[in-house]
Amino acid sequence: MPPLLYMPSMELGALRDIPNIKKKASQKLFKQQVLHQGKLLSSYKHMVSVVIHMVNISRSMKCFLKGASSSPLVHFSGYSEDKNDPGDGGGIPVFKFWTISCFEEVAEELVQMFILELNLKRLLVVELLSISCKVPPLNSLHWSDELYPGEFSDLSICNLYSEETCKPVYPRLNDQKSEMPAARFNQQPDHDVLQVYLTTWLAEVNIDSDRVDEIFVEVGEEMHVTIS
Repeated sequence: MPPLLYMPSMELGALRDIPNIKKKASQKLFKQQVLHQGKLLSSYKHMVSVVIHMVNISRSMKCFLKGASSSPLVHFSGYSEDKNDPGDGGGIPVFKFWTISCFEEVAEELVQMFILELNLKRLLVVELLSISCKVPPLNSLHWSDELYPGEFSDLSICNLYSEETCKPVYPRLNDQKSEMPAARFNQQPDHDVLQVYLTTWLAEVNIDSDRVDEIFVEVGEEMHVTIS
């Protein structure tokens, strides 16, 4: 078993004279790292699945006019019979005042926040999965590496995969462009950097919580429901 990065310099105190203590501790530390990295990847896959579901729902609001326009009764369909029909239900209010286009607009705004946040979290996942307590470090990753089978297909649904570059789109903050270089994630971050990673993960910097609450209130009032 290769030596672990953090064990040689670790002060064991009264435990230092116990035979093979560092070797046994190293084995347990490595097993814990593998376990938690597996959980991290599983959580990331779940996040991707949730965002894909949000994207699909936001794209399923189209309502097309059906039949002759001269009919006294208006019929609707989920499929277009006229290529010029934008799918807004003829601009008719769905509940109170809002048309389908209004709902699509706020849905797109909401979903876009989570898409950007997912992509930022992917950056953190790549970095955290690249951390190794072994010497030399193992599992170095590129941003262009697929983290699980089918990930790139999933990211394509969210417009987070570029067919032109054959790589995931680089992360950015809302209303900003990303100039992130194609770096390799093989450095071992120190304690302070890890704190920044965890803070960034928890802060959800791309999610405007106030705006999310505002959207829920507006939609709830329009539909006469309470969304929380």
